[in-house]
Amino acid sequence: MPAQSLYPLKLQPSLHVKVWGGRQLATRLNKRLPDAEPYGEAWELHGGSRVMQGPLRGHSLQRLTADYGEDLLGKGSDPAAGFPLLAKFIDADDWLSIQVHPDDAQAMALEGEPRGKTEAWLILRAKPGAKLVIGLKPGQSRHDLAAAISEDRLEALLAYAPVQAGDLLYMPANTIHALGPGILLYEIQQASDITYRLYDWGRLGLDGQARELHINKSLQVAKLDALPQVQRPSGDLLVDSPYFQAWRHELREEGLRLATQGRFQALSCIAGAPRIETDGHEPLELALGETCLIPACIDALDIRGHGIVLRACPPAY
Repeated sequence: MPAQSLYPLKLQPSLHVKVWGGRQLATRLNKRLPDAEPYGEAWELHGGSRVMQGPLRGHSLQRLTADYGEDLLGKGSDPAAGFPLLAKFIDADDWLSIQVHPDDAQAMALEGEPRGKTEAWLILRAKPGAKLVIGLKPGQSRHDLAAAISEDRLEALLAYAPVQAGDLLYMPANTIHALGPGILLYEIQQASDITYRLYDWGRLGLDGQARELHINKSLQVAKLDALPQVQRPSGDLLVDSPYFQAWRHELREEGLRLATQGRFQALSCIAGAPRIETDGHEPLELALGETCLIPACIDALDIRGHGIVLRACPPAY
């Protein structure tokens, strides 16, 4: 289909109830939660995201990927593999499970899926004392890990890190990790939902049943010496990885002009009310908690107004 029919696309979030979720998606990010259930995730950018405005209203990014290919994604992306990234807001009111994700080769071998899951977390809010699991204490063997799981003493082997707003954790696939309570964050990751749980704190799911663990697969893919460090970025650039890039832009009076460099750009507003301007298209207003996608065929964009915008895109090929 002709690239001229693409324009800046505001996206409808997909809201997910989680046993560990809370209400900060509503109170801090202005999401309209439909009921009193514990909502843990708002999927802002993924293949199932639907356009909220204009002629393509109601179309999913997966359909647009198939219809427009490189005009939407950019050169170097493979439209046949589907939309490549997933961005979320996550509200953790309790511990997430201790978990690990496969890399690309393991995802294909174990699940027949084209992508594993490397991810990054930007902490937006954190209660005093909030912390993450970032791996295992040094010196643990695979036998030690298996024994600790079977004997229900995995907590003693975990390595923790305190976090506060503005901190960043980049986690390659194969890293054992968990998000602790009292944290609201933005996550950018490969488009994969493959999660292997090692431990779930002995709790029951919302259905009253124990949630499934994936011990054998976890032991296959976990890299025991992986111990990523929490960073505190000093500039706009948050992540520059083989899978995605991400920035945090605090807007000033003069605004911000950005070249897309032939790659789609995903923009999420975490403060204020910025306005997105591109040549030949109607300006797009972003409210708190909203996300839009700038197709790769649009050469440049201006972000004006006030606020803070998180931006993510595929890597430069």
